[in-house]
Amino acid sequence: MKKIILFIILIASSVIEGSAQEDDYEYKMEIGCGTGLVAYEGDFNSDITKNMQPMASVIARRVLNPRMALRLNVSYGRIKGNSQNVGTSYPGMDANPVSFSKSIMDAGLRYEYNFLPYGTGREYRGVFRFTPYITMGLGATSVSCDESSAFTMNVPLGAGVKYKVGQRLNIGLECAMHFSLSDKLDGVKDPYGIESTGIFKNADCYSALQFTLTYDIMPKCKTCNNNDD
Repeated sequence: MKKIILFIILIASSVIEGSAQEDDYEYKMEIGCGTGLVAYEGDFNSDITKNMQPMASVIARRVLNPRMALRLNVSYGRIKGNSQNVGTSYPGMDANPVSFSKSIMDAGLRYEYNFLPYGTGREYRGVFRFTPYITMGLGATSVSCDESSAFTMNVPLGAGVKYKVGQRLNIGLECAMHFSLSDKLDGVKDPYGIESTGIFKNADCYSALQFTLTYDIMPKCKTCNNNDD
């Protein structure tokens, strides 16, 4: 009987020790997806909530520490606009209004800063399951339809919130503005015919609102991590 009790104690100790070791893991990366809405902002649309179209994303995030991360984001959606809906008269467009609907692909690398140290509370003391964050980076934009296409760089600036639902599951909500370096996302360059200087002068942009779902991968032992930068 004593041997059976001792055996049960040893098994229980092994299970507890294994669980403790699992709790000591942090994760170096997240992979997941996002879904939301994208809206064109330019000469033919000045309302951030107008003509919003569906968008989908694939996400990979490299966690640097509980406050910082690098994120690769690839998104696909559509943008649309109409020169008749902006209340502005453009030369030559009163009789021939411009209307467009184009597919848009965005790929970019961003830096994220969490206002609160983010985690489950098991990896580090003083971390939180919930945090607001800001993000910025550099990306590339491609738009196309049957009539025209354009390719340009963009600078995304945004903010959002993250919440760790479980040990390895994260959800988030983010709003970001993408400032492009081109005035041809809508297919029309300088509708007033006035040349301008400056990186973002007369350039088109687009906003994106998306819900994200990511899963932690690549576990790293806490004791090992403490010895690394």
